[in-house]
Amino acid sequence: MHRFASVLALAALATTAQPALSQTSDLVSKTELRVCADPANVPVSDESGSGFENRIADLLANDLGVPLVYTWFPVGPGFLNRTLLANRCDVLIGFAQGGEIVLNTNHYYTSGYLLIVPKDGDLAKVSDLSDPALQGKRIGVIAGSPPATHMVRHGLMAQAKGYDLMVDRRVQSPSEDMLADLEAGNIDAAILWGPIGGPLVKSDHPDLKGTLLLSEPGAPKLYYRITMGVRPNEKVWQRKLNSLIRRDQDKIDAILTEAGVPLLNDMGTAPLDVSN
Repeated sequence: MHRFASVLALAALATTAQPALSQTSDLVSKTELRVCADPANVPVSDESGSGFENRIADLLANDLGVPLVYTWFPVGPGFLNRTLLANRCDVLIGFAQGGEIVLNTNHYYTSGYLLIVPKDGDLAKVSDLSDPALQGKRIGVIAGSPPATHMVRHGLMAQAKGYDLMVDRRVQSPSEDMLADLEAGNIDAAILWGPIGGPLVKSDHPDLKGTLLLSEPGAPKLYYRITMGVRPNEKVWQRKLNSLIRRDQDKIDAILTEAGVPLLNDMGTAPLDVSN
């Protein structure tokens, strides 16, 4: 699973941060919350602090009673080795469950892929890739992403337009390019990871709508549980973050919902009801 990655919700804490922090290993900072993040991965994270993962990091730092400090590095080849695994930071917010390189916390949300189309267009009611209305349409998709396999299965790749997966977001934004192409009529539909596509549609593309792809049979799955990643030996730190996630789940849900991230139940079968 990529970062859409980038990618994919994490015992009550003591009222003061120091006793709890003292239980972590020597590698975890006791005086700062050190977060690894991409500096230009809008709408997830950026150096201005406007991303929804930035807001979650603010929440955690406030709970711990310590300042928030970032190690910025573009997500792509070398990201983990240059940040978390190099001990330059202590947590990666937003890592798909099951990653073998890091130790995952409990998931703090589940999301899936969106089919994004014009609100008033002839594809507005399409909810799955097997719909005959998609035949012959030009669909934008991130190359190598899970939906591409399903598009092949349904005979939709011949007309598809691929967008690069691994790019430096400081100079290129495939997701924003895809939505711009959709609005310009260069493609008929777009498929994006929900935590990227949902917020972009909500903030910048009011004439588009996103529909979660919940009915695609077979592998690969099109939903993922998103965790926080820590170093493999940091079990105490993992448990501490799990406690924070449990305590703050409603606040995390509110941050994600306000941003426009489509939330699913744990099994990825239906939208999550966060009204309560």
